[in-house]
Amino acid sequence: MHEWALADGVVSTALRAAKTEKLKKITKIKVKIGELQQIDVDIFRHAIEDVIRPQESILTDTQIEIGTEAAVLRCRKCHHEWPFADAMNRLGEDEAESIHFIPEIAHVYIRCPSCKSPDFEVMKGRGVWIDSIEGEE
Repeated sequence: MHEWALADGVVSTALRAAKTEKLKKITKIKVKIGELQQIDVDIFRHAIEDVIRPQESILTDTQIEIGTEAAVLRCRKCHHEWPFADAMNRLGEDEAESIHFIPEIAHVYIRCPSCKSPDFEVMKGRGVWIDSIEGEE
C-alpha cells in the first residue's frame, strides 16, 4: 500500500508548488516513476485520484500523466552498465518481491553480469518525482 503514501506525497507537493507559483488551478501533473520502485502504475494512478478527491477545487479535473524511467545499474568495480530488467529476469519470485518492498536490498541478490561483483550503483530509474506541473494563474 505504499502507493497511497507516494500518491499523498505527489499531491501535497503539487499543492505546495501551486501555492508558490500562485496557481488557481492545476491542469496537469506529470509524474515519473523509476523502474526500481516497481510500482503498479494503475494502482498508483488510482491512489492519486483517491487522494485528490477530498482536496480543494484547485485539483478538480487535473490530468495525471505517469511515465516510467528504466533503471540502469553500473558496477563500481568494472564499470559495466546493464538494465535492471535483465537482472530481475534472473531472480526468483521471492527475491524480486524483496526488492519491490526494499529496493536497497537489491545488492544482496544482484551481481554484475560481467565481473559478478555485488558492488553496483543505480545510475537512473530510482524514486518517484514530479516531472512538471501545469496550471492556470
